Amino acid sequence: MTFLKKLACAAAVAVSFAGSANAATVMNDWVFNPVGGGFATGQTINEYLDVNGNAFIQINPTGGTSFSFTEHAVFNISQADSNFKLFPVTFPGGNITATFEAFGTGNFSGAFSFSGGTIRMYQNPTGGEYTGTNGIYGANLGEMIAEFNVLSGGGGTVDASGSPVNNGQVSVLAEAAVGGLDAGYFFRKNGKDLSTEAIMAFAFTNANTVGQVTPNMVSEIACEYAGYCAADAGTNTGSHFFVSNNGQFKLNEVPEPGSLALFGIAMLGAGFVSRKRANKA
Repeated sequence: MTFLKKLACAAAVAVSFAGSANAATVMNDWVFNPVGGGFATGQTINEYLDVNGNAFIQINPTGGTSFSFTEHAVFNISQADSNFKLFPVTFPGGNITATFEAFGTGNFSGAFSFSGGTIRMYQNPTGGEYTGTNGIYGANLGEMIAEFNVLSGGGGTVDASGSPVNNGQVSVLAEAAVGGLDAGYFFRKNGKDLSTEAIMAFAFTNANTVGQVTPNMVSEIACEYAGYCAADAGTNTGSHFFVSNNGQFKLNEVPEPGSLALFGIAMLGAGFVSRKRANKA
């Protein structure tokens, strides 16, 4: 077998292995305590936290069909696994909310992806303030209990105006460093507090353009959070628009170095094959 065939074969095996490894990294049966009270009184999370919210997206055409964008969003997290076991929302409750700010690039009538950003989760002991005017839409009140850095990638597809395809899926991959999660909230099923280790997160939401934009969305999300206070902030235009989101937030294991090495071999093999074909052409 020639070196090229061996490398291509190794790449195929590596891609297969990497795909299996990634599929197995979602953390199941972890424990979340919405009031930070520790493992014993926490709620077992089968797979995900339910999230819903609104985002204000600004589009900047960069030539041809390409564009850059910024997104500012707020989220409410009231339950897990769609099990209707709502987290407490009254004092001394655990009203859980989040803010999301990110930037990236894309192509009209094509795909977009994130380049970076931040996800911050909050626990508000007062509760019931989400959608209000305290803080940013009531989404950043109380104690910040988690901070994730958005990684390059993810994204989704958009129409000719740059808006997410109706009911289209948007995905985000993020990572919290050691200490990025507050102690007392997030645990492995064996009781280990996740604040002592780095952890990945994967979120995906279904996005739809908002038809009826509320005054609080304009004043809080567009003006206060995104810094866009123009008179047309509440009108969906070609340069900015609001979307509604609902989806899932999952915790993932940080990939093993070996998996990353295999993925590197796969990419090396793919690149080598591409260059070989280009030379032949």
